[in-house]
Amino acid sequence: MSSRRETHASRAGLRRLVLAVLGALGLAAAGPLWSQSASPAAPDRPAAEGSQPAPAKRPAAAASKKPQAASPHRKDGSPRPATRRPASPPSLPATTQTYADRADVLEFAREVAQRRQLDEQWVATQLAQARRVPAVQRLIMPPPAGTAKNWAAYRARFVEPSRIEAGLRFWREHARWLEQAEARWGVPASIIVGVIGVETFYGRHTGGFRVLDALATLAFDFPPGRRDRSEFFRGELEELLRLAATGGNAVLQWQGSYAGAFGLPQFMPGSIARYAVDFDEDGRVDLLGSAPDAIGSVGHYLAAFGWEKDLATHHEVAVPVDTADRAVLLGPDIVPSFTPAQFVARGAQLPADARRHEGLLALVELQNGEAAPSYVAGTRNFWVITRYNWSSYYAMAVIDLAAAVQAARRLPPS
Repeated sequence: MSSRRETHASRAGLRRLVLAVLGALGLAAAGPLWSQSASPAAPDRPAAEGSQPAPAKRPAAAASKKPQAASPHRKDGSPRPATRRPASPPSLPATTQTYADRADVLEFAREVAQRRQLDEQWVATQLAQARRVPAVQRLIMPPPAGTAKNWAAYRARFVEPSRIEAGLRFWREHARWLEQAEARWGVPASIIVGVIGVETFYGRHTGGFRVLDALATLAFDFPPGRRDRSEFFRGELEELLRLAATGGNAVLQWQGSYAGAFGLPQFMPGSIARYAVDFDEDGRVDLLGSAPDAIGSVGHYLAAFGWEKDLATHHEVAVPVDTADRAVLLGPDIVPSFTPAQFVARGAQLPADARRHEGLLALVELQNGEAAPSYVAGTRNFWVITRYNWSSYYAMAVIDLAAAVQAARRLPPS
């Protein structure tokens, strides 16, 4: 009984600590507002309309290992954390369409088999098991026309007491892996914690759709009414089949987001192939059951897109009063395109640290519904975070959650 009381007291103290951090940061203590349907996009997800494309040149691929059955212990003998099981996928009607015997699917199977040197019958058999999921088609659609963006509401979903508490526990439990990742790739531990917290609430919400079904639905039955991204999802489906061919058919039973992202860091199959790492060196890459692998993979992903060590993600800025000057600075969106001197010449006001910045900056606008927008001057590191999810709102949520968890770590226990 006494141990339960101690645990309750510890959790109560942790919550008081988090509330103190929120108060110090000037953030409202909103309740948990996560819903799977509103989850952020995953790495390599198709960009939102009007966003900037990723660079054509890809960094060298990581030496990934084939997925295998989970081992109860790591290489150093320490026990592995229990694998978090994602929620079951929504129940499907008996009339749900499968992808057996469809001409376009069989042609895709033939092309994949030739490109990847796989058995064509094996590829076709795997694809025949996929099901079209109407919920996936609905969830991939953009918000209704006229829906106002609201940064304050978006932030409140992620920078709130429960998520900060979970972030503190995650950091304490995996501190040495976060330190090693920061030392190896230069990405701050706080940013890695922020990414995993925004993506999956530290493993609480990893998705309830079978990845094979989600990718097949979007590859072969992408819904009309928005820019067609079926080619992108066909590429990701091909990567999933390649992973299954090398790591076993269990890969085809993975469950993830409606867009086909998987694991603690919500990697798409192509990102798993290019950036996932076996950080705990147990001979396998496990993004669902191994927090060290997830931590290392996030660090490697951001570094591969050009993260600069010790560079701020953004600076405060007062935008130009003249609307024409403001429009010029907003033109490139999140891509850093102007020197601090050019910002000032256009009428923007920057603090001293921003004026000393040696690289380029981007004027980032975050709309707040009917209220006035918020603005920051984003650096290259801000842009790098948007390569994980091509959204300035997402990047700021990661940054703010990272700052809140880090601030909570610095406060003395209550």
